Amino acid sequence: MADAIVTTSETRKLAAPLSLDCGRSLDNVEIAYEAYGTLNASRDNAILVCHATTGDQHLASPHPITGKPGWWARMVGPGLPIDTDHFYVVCPNVLGSCMGTTGPGSLASDGAPWAMRFPVITIRDMVRAHLSLLDLLGVERLHAAVGGSMGGMQVLSLAANWPQRLERALVIAATAEMPAQNIAFQEVGRQAIMADPDWQEGAYYGTGKSPDAGLAVARMAAHITYLSEETLSEKFGRRLQDREAKTFGFDADFQVESYLRHQGTAFTERFDANSYLYITRAMSYFDLGEEHGHRIAEALAPAKNVRFCLVSFDSDWLYPTVESRKIVHALNAVGAPVSFMELAAPFGHDSFLLDVPALDRVIRGFLGQ
Repeated sequence: MADAIVTTSETRKLAAPLSLDCGRSLDNVEIAYEAYGTLNASRDNAILVCHATTGDQHLASPHPITGKPGWWARMVGPGLPIDTDHFYVVCPNVLGSCMGTTGPGSLASDGAPWAMRFPVITIRDMVRAHLSLLDLLGVERLHAAVGGSMGGMQVLSLAANWPQRLERALVIAATAEMPAQNIAFQEVGRQAIMADPDWQEGAYYGTGKSPDAGLAVARMAAHITYLSEETLSEKFGRRLQDREAKTFGFDADFQVESYLRHQGTAFTERFDANSYLYITRAMSYFDLGEEHGHRIAEALAPAKNVRFCLVSFDSDWLYPTVESRKIVHALNAVGAPVSFMELAAPFGHDSFLLDVPALDRVIRGFLGQ
């Protein structure tokens, strides 16, 4: 497999203040992004890839902190389903994050970190920032927008609010409105962070302390929702971790406990706790039909000329197939061209990030070349 060539990896400052759904605006917003491939002369081969909750712009290049391959390196590159020999692929870090785009850890105009002074943002605000970046890059209309999980929410918001900006929308393992159970899981994570004494009401920057314990617990809780019972049972079962018998204590007796603790600790090395608060809050607020009497079809009516493809996974209990079907039914109601596939995969919600050959075929076929 050839490596994807990063054409650009930089941070751009937006030309104008960014208006937000909360009624405030942000000045001097910076967007970190990576781009792969080349924008053609007619500027009609651009694909926007939107990342999930704790993802970043390192789509197909090594992560600068962990050294791991890009989160979709198996999907983006020369000859791959999102073929950089044909497409100009742009992946921005979302507003509110901590990998170069303006967020709560960034400096405000007074020279101090925003911390909890940062305005609460929405998925639509993230998309506004993406479009402002595309304006700077000279991309008026996208060949496609692609995203899984929170990335899929961004694609839906883009299609509903700015349908003139894209031709195709590929929404993977996503939802048009955050279900109550998912809001509940996210609230557990936020409370874990805020209960950590080192959170310091969010003003921990520069103090030498950060709420790593709370953030690790938040990640552990979330990570469980990304997996399936089949995956956990096959990978860990009830096997003990490096011991012959239970300790009758509270160490990580089971392999699955050790695994979750490792996932939580590793996460604190690459992510900011306040960013986690803001991004999960944006997801909890997400409700595409809210401004249309909670009718998803009315929200998507402006996008009836956009071509859609919806993909779900049979083992995903975080955003199960029923959530994708709601979107498909809404698109059918407004006469939008839409295709839908439920794919078999054992990995749960994370299936879109893992080796599912059927997904490769769907993406390659939908995007065309």
